[in-house]
Amino acid sequence: MKRFGMFLFLSLMLSVLSFGAAAQNRGLPDFTELVEKQGPAVVNISTTQTIRNRMAQMPFDEDDPMFEFFRRFIPRQPGAPREFENRSLGSGFIISADGYILTNAHVVDSADEITVRLTDKREFKARAIGADRRTDVALIKIDASGLPAVKLGDPTQTKVGEWVIAIGSPFGFDNSVTAGIVSAKGRSLPQENYVPFIQTDVAINPGNSGGPLFNMRGEVIGINSQIYSRSGGYMGVSFAIPIDVAMEIQGQLRAHGKVSRGRMGVVIQEVTKELAESLGLTKPSGAVVNAVEKGGPAEKAGIEPGDVILKFDGKAVTSSADLPRIVGATRPGTKSTVTLWRKGATRDLAVTVGEMPDEKSPHARVGKTPKQIDKAPNRLGLIVSELAPEQKRELKISGGLLIEDVRGATSRADLRPGDVIVALIHKGATTEIKDVEQFNKLLSSFDKTANITLLVRRGELQTFITIKGLNG
Repeated sequence: MKRFGMFLFLSLMLSVLSFGAAAQNRGLPDFTELVEKQGPAVVNISTTQTIRNRMAQMPFDEDDPMFEFFRRFIPRQPGAPREFENRSLGSGFIISADGYILTNAHVVDSADEITVRLTDKREFKARAIGADRRTDVALIKIDASGLPAVKLGDPTQTKVGEWVIAIGSPFGFDNSVTAGIVSAKGRSLPQENYVPFIQTDVAINPGNSGGPLFNMRGEVIGINSQIYSRSGGYMGVSFAIPIDVAMEIQGQLRAHGKVSRGRMGVVIQEVTKELAESLGLTKPSGAVVNAVEKGGPAEKAGIEPGDVILKFDGKAVTSSADLPRIVGATRPGTKSTVTLWRKGATRDLAVTVGEMPDEKSPHARVGKTPKQIDKAPNRLGLIVSELAPEQKRELKISGGLLIEDVRGATSRADLRPGDVIVALIHKGATTEIKDVEQFNKLLSSFDKTANITLLVRRGELQTFITIKGLNG
């Protein structure tokens, strides 16, 4: 009888221990299988950018009459390097077997050279398909096939509190794995109007940027993009771009090389409890209009300062941060319905959505796209277009050409999309640039060894940029 009692006691204890172990295993998930399957699709990205010392670089050659003037009044510091290389590291992940890779825009921004390293140590030179700074999403491509690609998940089904992991290259340590939980969804950050961030407590550090955030099903639900930190390192608050937002962006980048966004032309602010009460709203919701752009889509639709926008195309505007995302995701030219609150009653207005100006252009405030003149690169490898009359008035110049793209060897000459070419200087002679035809004809008159200097307007500043030797 005693033996039977002892046996029963031991059996009960084993059952309790087994139950406890099972409960413990359920509380602490095993990530090993997920990492083994998805890790090979995560890549290390390194970039190189050549930085030129403008104070060290003379805008004229030594045989130019202006060289002596610049040498005397803008002397070069002894020993100052003419240029140096800036290197940076980041992460990315393969979204298709033929070599398309998603990462952050800030990882590859202004890079002269992009190198991708896989987990099997193979390295590839990548080319940038496009980047969108407003969402911090970039698409790059390597020439390869049969690559492992990630599975994509649905961030809308993600729940606060569920386990997630990040794989990336913090501080250059390839394929480092960190884990945590989803802390919040739909986070709005200052100056970030187009991304409803996923907040996590996953350890993210410099080098993790652009890497994937996985759920426990091995699906990518976000791109790790930012951290909140007072020290520069991880402090328990990280933010990821939802993958559905990123895939919408990459689709436009792949198809058009840029992202087209809708705009209304309003300045808005949050509706506080006090403001809601004063406006007669039952709850603080929507976006109150502070100002309306003259001649913009909102003014044409009849929207006025003081209106509270409650819905856009049937989508609720719960907070002011919702409106830029909803409007931005609307195709320009779409006729949409805006539901707003005005003087104690709701009303619907029809608005034709405009297009957000290119963020790279220094003339974005004008709100018009320059006339497209010539999409083929010229002898300098530049794609240029003429300025609209409003842009010329804003810059207070009579001519000038807007650089839309820089290709070939000229890409290392510090010319950038958005620059405006004001004048060309050759052998002491300065020619003001009026139009594309004149500029290209001028370039064709020089031989291959000619050195020319361009006077370039960049924002509110002007700079001289010398180009040594022309394309054939």
